Amino acid sequence: MPLKNQNPTKTNSWKELQQSYQKVRGIDMKKMFLDDPKRKEKYTIKYNDFTVDFSKNRIDDAALGQLFELAEEVDLKDGIQKMFTGDFINVTENRAVLHTALRNKSGNPVSVNNKNIMPEVEASLQKMKSFSEDVISGKFKGYSGKKITDIVNIGIGGSDLGPKMVVEALKYYKNHLKAHFISNIDGDYLAETLQGLNPETTLFIIVSKTFTTQETLTNAETVKKWF
Repeated sequence: MPLKNQNPTKTNSWKELQQSYQKVRGIDMKKMFLDDPKRKEKYTIKYNDFTVDFSKNRIDDAALGQLFELAEEVDLKDGIQKMFTGDFINVTENRAVLHTALRNKSGNPVSVNNKNIMPEVEASLQKMKSFSEDVISGKFKGYSGKKITDIVNIGIGGSDLGPKMVVEALKYYKNHLKAHFISNIDGDYLAETLQGLNPETTLFIIVSKTFTTQETLTNAETVKKWF
């Protein structure tokens, strides 16, 4: 079943939120904390190792209640449920949104068209882990038999920003491999990235959901000619 097709900006809750915004937009943040010494505790959510502190935003009890009303009006809970159970909520591609399955460690099945896809997901994740370990250890080698020293990610949008974010966030744990990213089809940008790299020791990862993204395919073809 598809998601409820409703523009949130056309709801009554949205109109009420706009009115609440006009009331708090000019309030001094310091005054909000002085008026309510427990403001930080009131507007902080903790779940396991995650802490979300939104106390330093111009929000009050009325606006918070209206946000919950907005969530109910657009049936957000139903949308979340459909995403986790594999319903086809990606209406532009008529497919399920399955990134949640990649992080499903609960042991519960995720069904698409009445088929549990978790065995396939777990098998793919294991292949990725094994391949990564082979690259890091040097077991996997380049075409001339030399160990990999550099990895180049070719993608655009989330296929570029996602891996780049992970590399930046985990740089403290960096090993000997050097990571590079190509998302721009500008020839100078590509040449600058490839400069200093050795094709014998460089591994390229082409990242795309559909493999129809023109920028990614163009860069991939250019790199093939570089070898």
